[in-house]
Amino acid sequence: MERLRSELRIQAFLRTCAASGLMATVARKGDGDAGAVFLKINRFKAGCEVLSGVTGSDGAPAWLRATGPAPVSERDADLYLARQATYDSDLWVLEVEDPKAQFRPEGKILDV
Repeated sequence: MERLRSELRIQAFLRTCAASGLMATVARKGDGDAGAVFLKINRFKAGCEVLSGVTGSDGAPAWLRATGPAPVSERDADLYLARQATYDSDLWVLEVEDPKAQFRPEGKILDV
C-alpha cells in the first residue's frame, strides 16, 4: 500500500479541524513527500500532548504518544519538537488548539 504524502496528510488534518471548529496551524513545514508528521495537541490548562506518526505492528498507520502518557507543559512540548527537528529537518508539526479534548486522529494511539 502506498503511503499518503505528508503534505496531503497535513491538509486533511487542517480541514478536519476546521470542520470540527478547532483551530489548527502548521507550526513547522517539512518535506512535502515524506516528512515525518508530529501533532502537538494543546489543551491549554490541561497541558499538551505530542503524537508522532508511526506504523503499527499490523502495518497500519498509528500514533505514538511521543512525550509520554501524561500531558506536558507547552514549553516541554516545544522543546521536544525542537530536539526532534535537530534530528530530522524534514518533519512537519501541526498544532491543534483543543481545550475541550475533542480532537482524535485516525488510527491507534500507542504509549511509549
